[in-house]
Amino acid sequence: MTAAPLAQDQEPLVSLDEIRAAAALLHGVAVRTPLLPCDSLTEQLGVPVLLKPEMLQRGGAFKFRGAYTFLARLSLEARARGVITASSGNHGQAVALAAKLFGVAATIVMPTTVPRAKRDGAVRLGARCFYAGVTTAERMTRALEIAEAEGLTMVPPYDDPTIIAGQGTLGLEIGEDYPQVGTVLVPIGGGGLSSGVAAAIKALAPQVRVIGVEPEGSPKYSRAVAAGEPVTIPAQPDGLADGLLAVRIGTRNFQHLHAHMDEVITVPDALLPCAAQFLLDRMKIVTEPSGAITVAALLDRRVRVSGPTVCVLSGGNVEWDGLSALIGDGGMPR
Repeated sequence: MTAAPLAQDQEPLVSLDEIRAAAALLHGVAVRTPLLPCDSLTEQLGVPVLLKPEMLQRGGAFKFRGAYTFLARLSLEARARGVITASSGNHGQAVALAAKLFGVAATIVMPTTVPRAKRDGAVRLGARCFYAGVTTAERMTRALEIAEAEGLTMVPPYDDPTIIAGQGTLGLEIGEDYPQVGTVLVPIGGGGLSSGVAAAIKALAPQVRVIGVEPEGSPKYSRAVAAGEPVTIPAQPDGLADGLLAVRIGTRNFQHLHAHMDEVITVPDALLPCAAQFLLDRMKIVTEPSGAITVAALLDRRVRVSGPTVCVLSGGNVEWDGLSALIGDGGMPR
């Protein structure tokens, strides 16, 4: 994928120095998640495969990295007024947790279809929660209304340089902890994680292939690549990978991915239960469907791997009822 030069009106891309500055803010606060060798995938594919398990991150997903970085850079005055965000669940929990650590009031607007584990997580962390529609646009509209009425600061889910830098610390850790990596697979939702990881990896080692993986029913970045710019796609509220169902890639995120991502592939929902069960059976790791999508791509041989490979597992915010319903009879054969 060849990147075109940035237009004059485009924002500069997040730099490695900015990602390293975010890492300094997160030091001692966020978990530096390990890289776990996956022997089963290594044997199947003939190259070393390691997993980056962000379900071990505070809040159960990578989102804490960006949320904490954003709140850390807010003025004391803005913190005193409180923060708000719109989220399918993981970002909301991350904002609630970061706000609690800073002693800030947090309001979260979630979809009416939010999984119970994600809803209850935000409530446990002390957030005030509202529910609006099933799409990103519906909950963002409601969140902006509340923010204007109450003077709250919006914490963007993904389309923001501070959020991108925070999520990019995950890629920084991969590059520092495993310099021999040849391929990195990362999920694509709105684009905060994927753009941050791609920016960090390419700054550290331009030869590493960065491959984005998105749900077949929500190919917002694939469609943007075809169109040459972000486009809005139909909502898929019933998709299994609820954390990856944004209807439009972020504008800044598109710029980063266009510059840094080598390839994007899609994975059907039908493969996600098998990947989740594979991770539970073989690695003793619990993932939500969004978190398992990179492993699903490898299990189905949708990716041409070359050299040591890292799969980013973006989160694990699923509780027993949801997990048993996910794998149930639809899981992989034992």
